Amino acid sequence: MTISQINEVLQAAMLVALKVAAPILIVSISLGLIVSILQAATQIHEQTLTFVPKLVAIGVILVILGPWMFETMNDFTMYIFRMIAKLS
Repeated sequence: MTISQINEVLQAAMLVALKVAAPILIVSISLGLIVSILQAATQIHEQTLTFVPKLVAIGVILVILGPWMFETMNDFTMYIFRMIAKLS
């Protein structure tokens, strides 16, 4: 396996990780910011107030985008297996 092939696999792995993690992270960060602003405005500092909405939102995102995430990871796994098959 050449250095360029290794770089190609690493680049593809980083891209897939970013594509799969981005929706969850974006929703979690934005919802956390909104709840923090509401907590600062109302002066309610309850820990569960930030945790429960994030948990529900992440669950909804996983239900909605779960098949796409699975397909993306499956495509990457098949790509890795094709690369392994080319080696032998």
